[in-house]
Amino acid sequence: MTSIAFLIPTIDCIGGAERQVLLLAEGLARRNWQVSVIALSGSGGTASEGLSRAGIGFLSLQMRKGLADPRGWFHFHRWLATNKPDIVHAHMPHAAWFARWSHLFAPSSKVVDTIHTSAIGTKGRQIGYRLSDWLANRVTAVSAAAVHAYVSAGMVADEHIAVLPNGVDTQVWRPEASMRHAIHSKLNLTDEFLWFAAGRLEPVKDYPTLLRAFAVVRGQARLVIAGTGVLELSLRQLATELAIGDRVHFLGFTPDVCRWMQAADGFVLSSLWEGLPMAVLEAAACALPAVGTDVLGTREVIVHERTGLLAVPGDVEGLAATMARLMEMSPEARHTMGNSAQRLVTERYGLERILGRWESLYEEVLQERSDVPLWSYLRKV
Repeated sequence: MTSIAFLIPTIDCIGGAERQVLLLAEGLARRNWQVSVIALSGSGGTASEGLSRAGIGFLSLQMRKGLADPRGWFHFHRWLATNKPDIVHAHMPHAAWFARWSHLFAPSSKVVDTIHTSAIGTKGRQIGYRLSDWLANRVTAVSAAAVHAYVSAGMVADEHIAVLPNGVDTQVWRPEASMRHAIHSKLNLTDEFLWFAAGRLEPVKDYPTLLRAFAVVRGQARLVIAGTGVLELSLRQLATELAIGDRVHFLGFTPDVCRWMQAADGFVLSSLWEGLPMAVLEAAACALPAVGTDVLGTREVIVHERTGLLAVPGDVEGLAATMARLMEMSPEARHTMGNSAQRLVTERYGLERILGRWESLYEEVLQERSDVPLWSYLRKV
């Protein structure tokens, strides 16, 4: 049985990258892989309980000082020596660097890492990727946009990286007409247009622009936002200042994102940048037409005027006009747009298809020779 260990900074807070890791872990376990998930920090929360039910091992290294915590390195190397996974698949920068440099001391495991954003980050991040690129057997990115950004910045060699996008479980994320009636009744909605937004309440998602745009959109509408983050209090205060506090609902963390997707009339994402946003994939799988900002990654899913509408990022008036345009479309036109989005996601991003692509990539990597002992590194420096 082939074994794989997914390495990620934490699964205590679930965002797009974390959801994708959990989906891949559970999907590969169903395909008879021996799967473990290792977090650099945190306790695992409720996500670790779900992994346990799926027969997936979970370990937290409980690192408290970032990569400078020597206890985490010692614990991980001891785990590697005991379990000897065939593949270590890291997600996000800190986990990627951790897996790469650990490869010096445990060359028998192949290292794959995945880039989840088109933002190249600080100079430190750029140098970290550039210096350790040779230690990864394969680098992947969730979108062509992310590949272009990292190759252009010299953070990864062009021949060393490939696009392998996020997948979405279209058996779970699918249209459900009855949910619209149930949610609209719960909110006492009659003719109001129900907007839904989901994602961590962090600067990259640019919720202030969304709230300001929603405040000037004409017509009866409600906005429901699912997610938690450092900006929650300030966003609630902004909604009050804009006099839309009674029309904006902050759900916080909710396990019921799917039913809100199924109930809404439109999805909206106001991000300043993205890799390949899971929330847009999930909305499309539910045949929900979307308004998103025209940024790399998002535009790979929202095809303007076919699967949704795009607006300039950071432009309050432009986002408001685009939201108003979707609201003014006939229900039939929005239904057609939503169906087009669903077809695109099913054809390109269906989870079983993506799992098959991962298995093919892993098989390629396993057939390649791996030889990165410590002495080979010392010869390079």
